[in-house]
Amino acid sequence: MFINLLPNQLHTFESHQLKLLEMQSKAQTPDDYMAEIPADRKKVMNEMRNAIIKNIPKGFEEMMGYGMMGYAVPHKIYPAGYHCNPKDPLPFMGMASQKNFIALYHMGIYADPKLLAWFQKEWKKHSQKKLDMGKSCIRFKKPEDVPVKLIGELASKMTVKEWIALYEKNLKKNK
Repeated sequence: MFINLLPNQLHTFESHQLKLLEMQSKAQTPDDYMAEIPADRKKVMNEMRNAIIKNIPKGFEEMMGYGMMGYAVPHKIYPAGYHCNPKDPLPFMGMASQKNFIALYHMGIYADPKLLAWFQKEWKKHSQKKLDMGKSCIRFKKPEDVPVKLIGELASKMTVKEWIALYEKNLKKNK
């Protein structure tokens, strides 16, 4: 289904995804995914999910993709789908329990420098930990490191319409 990359970031993302293939869940629904999360991560993953659901603008739908759960623009709103695989809905945000960390994926944060700057500034207000951020995810080594309130606020920062416009602008720029 997703993960947050535009054409110029795709190579890095694809190599990252290949490494994660072994850890992907076979769950068919977000509820099934949440049911299989290890006990020590279940509480915070549920808190993250609830914060996202409470704050994410109308139009995004919760779904599964790449063996993790996430939020995407469905085909009924954006029929073109994801450029990497148009059969997939346009990805926006995802979360995963990986082998050594909890991961949060947010396409908008990588496509919008202003949103990234906001997040980096806000991070310091919500966490004393160093921000562990790669090309395709934000990593949390321990469940107690997850700033749930900040994730909820991040989820609220971009509407479906804004995400589609930014995605198309960056897609055209990189063709």
